[in-house]
Amino acid sequence: MIRPCREEDFEALLAIVNDAAVAYRGVIPDDCWSDPYMPVEELTGEVRTGIAFWVYEEGGRLLGMMGLQEVGDVVLIRHAYVRTAHQGRGIGSQLLENLAARATAPLLVGTWADATWAIRFYERHGFRLVPAEEKDRLLGCYWSIPSRQMDSSVVLADRSWWERPNSEATVRR
Repeated sequence: MIRPCREEDFEALLAIVNDAAVAYRGVIPDDCWSDPYMPVEELTGEVRTGIAFWVYEEGGRLLGMMGLQEVGDVVLIRHAYVRTAHQGRGIGSQLLENLAARATAPLLVGTWADATWAIRFYERHGFRLVPAEEKDRLLGCYWSIPSRQMDSSVVLADRSWWERPNSEATVRR
């Protein structure tokens, strides 16, 4: 079952992120890796920025999570993770499809450039990589991330982004 995250889900969200993010160890730049990958304070801050998290629950246990964040004229997919032991079962796909149906504007997602599995996942769902110069502009406009992370990231956009008459970012964070 997919449902909105509740306050009592916070510890489970942290566990999901930090379990699934182990896949990034040795893939992303060493200076971008930390253990835990996402500390409590960072997730707390992300919730404060307005990310609405949704969870995939099965048998009373949270197995996956994904967030939506409205920023100006787009909606960002944020922090999409599935517990390692449950990956490959379609949980991420179900979350993405559910959240995409809720989006009120074009969807953008940022991920690590060397996380090829994540890029392929979004491409299978109709997202396309934006060109490097557009990526830099979008990351600077819609995300608040360090420049080192920007240099090591990509942005993918859904079909509605590509089909809109003017895909210029219109807000600065």
